[in-house]
Amino acid sequence: MALIANIVVGLIGLLHVYILVLEMFLWTKPAGLKAFRNTPERAAETAVLAANQGLYNGFLAAGLFWGLAHPTPAFGVQIEVFFLLCVLVAGLYGAATAGRKILFIQSVPAAIGLVLVWLAG
Repeated sequence: MALIANIVVGLIGLLHVYILVLEMFLWTKPAGLKAFRNTPERAAETAVLAANQGLYNGFLAAGLFWGLAHPTPAFGVQIEVFFLLCVLVAGLYGAATAGRKILFIQSVPAAIGLVLVWLAG
């Protein structure tokens, strides 16, 4: 179970790296416009805000990877739980304020990760 939990946590971390890239570097490019259903004009106006969001997603990914790589497994699990909770809350807030799709992209995977980490413990 620990291996499955670690794989899911790692995939959630990779998802947040992907979101970082979309928001920081591809926001005004076709991939970013499509992913966020944005117009070129709106994307240009909000690029700085998107880059800031992307940076925060990078922090979430870094925290998840830190938890996976921590040399003390019990402390690593605590780090993973903290950052999975952060992802869950961010997804809930995003779903409530920006779009319900975020619930399924962020919150559901985080909840699954939390359950798997708990079951592995």
